[in-house]
Amino acid sequence: MSSNYTVVFDACVLYPAPLRSLLMYLALSGQFRARWSADIHDEWIRNLLASRPDLTQAKLDKVRDLMDQHVPGSLVTNYQPLITSIALPDEDDRHVVAAAIQTRAEAIVTFNLKDFPDQALSKYSLKAIHPDDFITDLMELNIGSVLEAVRRHRASLKNPPFDPEQYLDCLLKQKLPETVTRLSPFKLLF
Repeated sequence: MSSNYTVVFDACVLYPAPLRSLLMYLALSGQFRARWSADIHDEWIRNLLASRPDLTQAKLDKVRDLMDQHVPGSLVTNYQPLITSIALPDEDDRHVVAAAIQTRAEAIVTFNLKDFPDQALSKYSLKAIHPDDFITDLMELNIGSVLEAVRRHRASLKNPPFDPEQYLDCLLKQKLPETVTRLSPFKLLF
């Protein structure tokens, strides 16, 4: 992967705040280009508001705006005409593939691999990748860049602050077991 490697983040990886935040720090590392759409934003925000009544639309709109501002070129537009031509097991996911096609992404980062089968994506030169695999791939290419993003992410967690062990436990809860295994030897660095 290089700085031209482009991925679209599915709503499911933006839904949990710790993973969303880590992915944003990684996006700022320059190792890849992160993309999403207004529909993807709407989906993760809608689902988060449904499960977390303590959050407000205004607060999550602010998060959305910060994401769009801090990751250059992240918001994909003009993908809607492609949606109806895409065949997927779950038609509600077609907008994600349409955004990926429109931005010429190589991959969709998602937990829902079954919803994005290889046979459906290969015709668009796309693949679906689990966030754990995505992050460990980044580590193989540039461990220093990932460690710096992890250090910055952990330092941003102040309420409450996380020591390295607590941080790794947090990542494990985000379904990132291989990432945790590979980060563990470096925990004194972050």
